[in-house]
Amino acid sequence: MSIMRRVRDMTVATLNERLEKAEDPVKLIDQFLWSTREEIIQAEKLYQQVNGHGNHLKAQWLQAEQLKEKREQQAIIALKAGEEHVARIALMEKASSEERATQYRELYEQAAQSVKELEEQLRELRSEYQSVYDKREYFAARMESLRLQQRLNERYAQGGVFNNAPGQQSAGIFRRLDDRLSDMELEARSLRDLRKAGQEWVSGAGQTLQSSIEREMEQLKRKLQQEGWKSQ
Repeated sequence: MSIMRRVRDMTVATLNERLEKAEDPVKLIDQFLWSTREEIIQAEKLYQQVNGHGNHLKAQWLQAEQLKEKREQQAIIALKAGEEHVARIALMEKASSEERATQYRELYEQAAQSVKELEEQLRELRSEYQSVYDKREYFAARMESLRLQQRLNERYAQGGVFNNAPGQQSAGIFRRLDDRLSDMELEARSLRDLRKAGQEWVSGAGQTLQSSIEREMEQLKRKLQQEGWKSQ
């Protein structure tokens, strides 16, 4: 396990511990994601550098291998031509190229191993980032639910519109409206009954008045007759 991997494990463990106590887990997760993203960027840069260096080492190794084979062929040709001195020089250069090829091959293999480790670390970092990001979305949803619930509780505490259970507020409004209309209807019926009674009273009063006038007329006639008045 690489040093970077051990550090990452401790960081994740610390995050899990702090999440249990955090008042704002989303903010804490955002900080962790930012830090992880920066580490991914740095790891990607290092990967490109190590991979580029490995490609250069491989090219040097293959070039030395080709030169080794070339010098061997030149030594054979020199021997066939009877030029042993030239053949020895070619073999010496072959040995030097072989040593250089071995050295570059070892360096390339080390670089290739580093590239594999970086690829694995990058894969883990990206997987970890995505996993924590998904957790962040979940906690963000929970925080939003909590925020809305707190706002609802504040409305309850202030005695606002939502102080009553769902449906009770509108039911109370319609109940008051029904009572008001009932009062208005009762008032209208009372006025109507009063007008009707007044008309009946006027009609009855007219008949009574007429009877009274007739009686008074009769009284006046009798009085006049007693005084010697004769009706026409």
